[in-house]
Amino acid sequence: MAAPLVVVNFKTYTTALGHAAESLAAHMAATETSARMVAVASAFDLGAVASVDGLEVWSQHLDPVGQGSHTGWLEPQTAIERGAVGTIINHAEHKVSIDHVRDLMAMLPEGFPICACAANVDEARALAALGPTFIAVEPPELIGGDISVTTADPSIVTDTVAVVKEVNPDVRILCGAGVKNGADVAKAIELGAEGVLLASGVTKANDPAAVLADLVRLL
Repeated sequence: MAAPLVVVNFKTYTTALGHAAESLAAHMAATETSARMVAVASAFDLGAVASVDGLEVWSQHLDPVGQGSHTGWLEPQTAIERGAVGTIINHAEHKVSIDHVRDLMAMLPEGFPICACAANVDEARALAALGPTFIAVEPPELIGGDISVTTADPSIVTDTVAVVKEVNPDVRILCGAGVKNGADVAKAIELGAEGVLLASGVTKANDPAAVLADLVRLL
């Protein structure tokens, strides 16, 4: 099995933007672990976060547009030039159509990881047919909460794994929403996920280095 992923979405939290984003990225890079640590940075911070050695950096969103007359859109090639080596798409806070995901995948270079977010098993099934690198299942009602999806609704993780692997066995599954500690991460792996996608558990922590160390302690 490949190394499990710990994917931290910086969102637009004050504690994960600008200089704070660079500091958080440094904490992630310094975390001693065999896990694959991924920082999902704001487009404004891609270059700065990508300059931190030893850390994989993804974009929070990309649009299927080329370079030219596309004011306000996030054009993939520029993100790549600024250090993005992957992206999430269709997050619960930035939903897009299935066509958007399909068209974006067609534009991205071979081997560029794309993590498509799904709110439920049915959405995960539809996304799996496109063949993204990862699907992250995150029930929207649990995002930012204090109860992990692995505790509140473990069946959505196991059911997503089963459905996605049936549609496309090459797609890897992440789970998120409420993930806060090492026990949550270990439970996600036990349920069949290959990593976690989280945000506030790290970005809003008083001691992010300690939280990061705890997240990976059971891996």
